[in-house]
Amino acid sequence: MKKIIFLSLMAVFLISCSDKSQAPAAAPAPLLPVMAVTTETTTTDAEYPAAIQGTVDVEIRPQVSGNLDRVLVDEGAYVTKGQTLFKINERPYREQLNTALASLHAAEASYINAQLEVDKLTPLVQNKVVSDYQLKSAKASQKIAAANIEQAKAIAASAKINLGYTNITAPVNGYIGRLPKKQGSLVSATDVEALTTLSDVQEVYAYFSLSETDFIQFKSKYAGNSIGDKIKKLPPVTLILADNSAYPQTGKIDMVDGQFDKTTGAITVRATFPNPYKTLRSGNTGKIRLGLQHDDAILVPQSATIEMQDKVFVFTVSKENKVTKMPITVVGKSGANYLIKDGVKSGDQIVLSGIDKLQEGQLIQPEKSATKIAQIINKK
Repeated sequence: MKKIIFLSLMAVFLISCSDKSQAPAAAPAPLLPVMAVTTETTTTDAEYPAAIQGTVDVEIRPQVSGNLDRVLVDEGAYVTKGQTLFKINERPYREQLNTALASLHAAEASYINAQLEVDKLTPLVQNKVVSDYQLKSAKASQKIAAANIEQAKAIAASAKINLGYTNITAPVNGYIGRLPKKQGSLVSATDVEALTTLSDVQEVYAYFSLSETDFIQFKSKYAGNSIGDKIKKLPPVTLILADNSAYPQTGKIDMVDGQFDKTTGAITVRATFPNPYKTLRSGNTGKIRLGLQHDDAILVPQSATIEMQDKVFVFTVSKENKVTKMPITVVGKSGANYLIKDGVKSGDQIVLSGIDKLQEGQLIQPEKSATKIAQIINKK
């Protein structure tokens, strides 16, 4: 009986040892690249929608009424200052000028007659042949004749100006816009619609808006006693075109509006760009890219972050090589890096890749060689 019990215990012991030998070994901690968070000077870009205008955008309007005899330009044409653009029928205004000149000549003749009367009466009064009253009356008539000449000259000058208005010329160099009025159309100075618009685009203005918060940051970022002093210290800005390409010429901010828009709470800012090849036109749209320098900034590679429920996280590594999912506050981008305000500090270790499979508190093996490489890449 004792022998049977001994054999049974031996069997149980052997089976237990066999089960232990067949149990799977614990998975090793994953080998993952990590990097140490550092502070450095960097530049982030902020973009603002912009509307582009020529430095001069002029509405060309008639200053007298009449039929449009000729349209001497085409839509989109480049014209020079003084070039004739439109011709209004001048015949009514030429006749008005002729009538005014005739009235001027009549007034001049009346003045001569009045002068002759004064000349005739002067010696007669001196010799007491006629009364002094007649001479005074003649001199008064002479002054009236002189005033009539001045009035006739003014009417003639006005008629000459109106005649000149029938020839509509370009006030500046630039490009012609749409031509809604065609030859033969009746035009007037009171028309709602202009004959065309003329844009001088040797340089262009890009208008964009800053929120009140951005404007306060702008004022605190740059030294100077006034906005004008601060503007002088601003770096050049870049214009991003509608196809997301960068305009090859950089611009300079040169104007900040005097007040905020009450409806939007934003303030308008203007940047001027050279346009030597006339590639930009009034009405273009784009985005102004401002570069802002940050000293002692904390940068984290965007690839080392994970987004969940509108929050951004990184995995920090403790001294025991355990990871912790840490929320971070992103305040900007610099290349492929996030600029961090809160969540991590200089000296913290974070996991660079493979974070999508990590769990809170998981043990990892930091890949030290990758740490150095990542730091070098990050600084570049």
